[in-house]
Amino acid sequence: MEIRSGTAHIDDGGQERSDSGNDSGNLEIYYEDMGNVGDPPVLLVMGLGAQLLLWRDGFCERLVDQGYRVIRYDNRDVGLSSKLHGQRGGGALVPKLVRSFVGRPSPSVYTLEHMADDAVALLDHLGIDRAHVVGASMGGMIAQIFAARHAKRTAALGIIFSSNNSALLPPPAPKALLSLIKGPAPGSPREVVVENSVRISRIIGSPGYPKSDEQLRAEATEAYERAHYPQGIGRHLGAVMGSGSLKRYDRQISAPTVVIHGRADKLMRPAGGRAIAAAIPNARLVLFDGMAHDLPEELWDDIVGELKTTFAEATLQ
Repeated sequence: MEIRSGTAHIDDGGQERSDSGNDSGNLEIYYEDMGNVGDPPVLLVMGLGAQLLLWRDGFCERLVDQGYRVIRYDNRDVGLSSKLHGQRGGGALVPKLVRSFVGRPSPSVYTLEHMADDAVALLDHLGIDRAHVVGASMGGMIAQIFAARHAKRTAALGIIFSSNNSALLPPPAPKALLSLIKGPAPGSPREVVVENSVRISRIIGSPGYPKSDEQLRAEATEAYERAHYPQGIGRHLGAVMGSGSLKRYDRQISAPTVVIHGRADKLMRPAGGRAIAAAIPNARLVLFDGMAHDLPEELWDDIVGELKTTFAEATLQ
């Protein structure tokens, strides 16, 4: 499968720029583009601190084989996209988590709305007017905002193991949350970082579809060597807390929507998926046994099938 890559140059408000400079306040969003450019496009949005690598090649290839053009990209502050070095949102974490639990926003460097604007600017760069939008975890939150604010550009919507952060939803299991936000000390050697990534995958991964240590270590090494940037995790978490409850957006979404969640997810509990499906008009909820906060290869065909069913609804509108 051919993978075309490039960089979209945008300002930090989400507007595409025609020049290739990287002035202060401007961002570069790295993307990869697969499939026939004439096929219906699918934009894949990944989650907190996660590189586009987590949309595995094999998963993307299944979508391409079904007749779709697939675009995956690195969000700001992760992977090969721009980093906002040294910028901090201010304020202690615990009060922000409390405000988030009741659906209230907190000060942040940027918000999920800014990240949704990045996605719009990427489509502008590629000359795509309308796409199926699929987001995982924090990417699912970005996708909800995208679909609400840009209804005419959203053909169909897929939301995978995510939440709308509405008030009083069950919080993540402490062990799962801490595994993401408390990593090795800055400057730790590669081996320490890789082993920590393996540990995180064991905590939040799907118990019904366990991966071997060798596979987890190979994936963690690939991610480390491509772009290790743990500093972006805090700003991503800040963006989630900076937007507060997304329920107001869900009520505005008109695109055909499928919400996919694992029953075993302890990081983004199934209640988050149920809340999204209840808030978006006519959304369809699909729950998988044994699946947690990852995309098990054994379920790729099923997940792609659910997405394809929803994409087909868009052609009937």
